[in-house]
Amino acid sequence: MAALGWLTPRRRSATARSVLAGEASAEAARKSSQEAQEAAQVAQAAEQEPEFPVIGDDRAAAFFDLDNTVMQGAALFHFGRGLYKRKFFETRDLARFAWQQAWFRLAGVEDPEHMQEARDSALSIVKGHRVAELETIGEEIYDEYMADRIWPGTRALAQAHLDAGQKVWLVTAAPVEIAQVIARRLGLTGALGTVAESVDGVYTGKLVGEPLHGPAKAEAVRALAAAEGLDLSRCAAYSDSHNDIPMLSLVGHPYAINPDTKLRKHAREKDWRLRDYRTGRKAAKVGIPAAAGVGAVAGGTAAAIALSRRRR
Repeated sequence: MAALGWLTPRRRSATARSVLAGEASAEAARKSSQEAQEAAQVAQAAEQEPEFPVIGDDRAAAFFDLDNTVMQGAALFHFGRGLYKRKFFETRDLARFAWQQAWFRLAGVEDPEHMQEARDSALSIVKGHRVAELETIGEEIYDEYMADRIWPGTRALAQAHLDAGQKVWLVTAAPVEIAQVIARRLGLTGALGTVAESVDGVYTGKLVGEPLHGPAKAEAVRALAAAEGLDLSRCAAYSDSHNDIPMLSLVGHPYAINPDTKLRKHAREKDWRLRDYRTGRKAAKVGIPAAAGVGAVAGGTAAAIALSRRRR
């Protein structure tokens, strides 16, 4: 009988590793339950809120930041990759662009020094080239490096505004020529971007004014709204960066999309709507049902379906 002792389960005291495993499992179960409750609360809140965007409201429009809001990463860095491929600059410059892009993707926030350096590099690179040439190259670069980096969830939000009969504008520090290409390829109304000086269709290597960044974005939106006869209290704005708080604060419907830490904190304090397409975590306060997943097509589809149902 003793020979069969190995068949009998032996009682053993819990080891440190087994305790850790048990605690981790319990925490995962608790977190899953909490997320399910939050999802139910989000859905309930969405049903109780008035329809948005409002169909047929021609005095409303939507303004979308570009980098890490509509598109993963920074448009200027992707543009730099395309110019390198066309031998506009050398390998050492590409390495710098690659490092800045990697930092931006990992940190999820703009580094002012990186952005300034990228702008200065871009201006020196395009100096002496024709505007028409860069516009054509921009179309090619969009297909090569940008088309696959559009967040489907954000794209669905922009489409909801278009479907409601509203104009949708990109507002970005990227060169206006690149911003216009992206807006056109996404079927948006247009784009506000940084304007590089040109004389007789040739870039001089200087800017007109300053980059469209931070407060400058808010001023651009304010000016466009006045020209278009828009009521900003009925408009929406979307951004990932705390640098765009001035723009977000202008409108009646501000959204924090893939927000950096400062913007997330500010949005929660102001009870602004949140979306995060970078992870599976749930938005804290939303007006349109959140689309889950890391830029998953299903996420964008879910948002579009939810919006369609709410219009019925």
